[in-house]
Amino acid sequence: MEFKDKQSIYLQIADYICEQILLGKWPPNERIPSVRDFGGMLEVNPNTVMRTYDFLQNKEIIFNKRGIGYSVSEDAQQRILIYKKERFLESELPEVFKTLYLLNITMDEVKTLYDQFVVDTFPLNN
Repeated sequence: MEFKDKQSIYLQIADYICEQILLGKWPPNERIPSVRDFGGMLEVNPNTVMRTYDFLQNKEIIFNKRGIGYSVSEDAQQRILIYKKERFLESELPEVFKTLYLLNITMDEVKTLYDQFVVDTFPLNN
């Protein structure tokens, strides 16, 4: 995993875990790698992984079974979508709006491009 400078490593690891859950690689109630194992896989300090697990546990995306380890919550996918949507609306969308304003791009232009993107990217859903 390659880390970016703009975001904390523990949040990047959380995004990776959420992606794996959304892709179905870690289904509900399945155990995820231990803090030590995951730290070794990602070549990061286990304390960083622990911070990630604490963060995801607070979001109720994963839970800890004492003596067994961390597992994926039953409704993890729904909680991930809520969390990611909140983060996007609070952090990324204001930056997008600022760029649209500065470049004088209208919402009509954005809608046209968005509609075309959906048709091109997800043809089976149209």
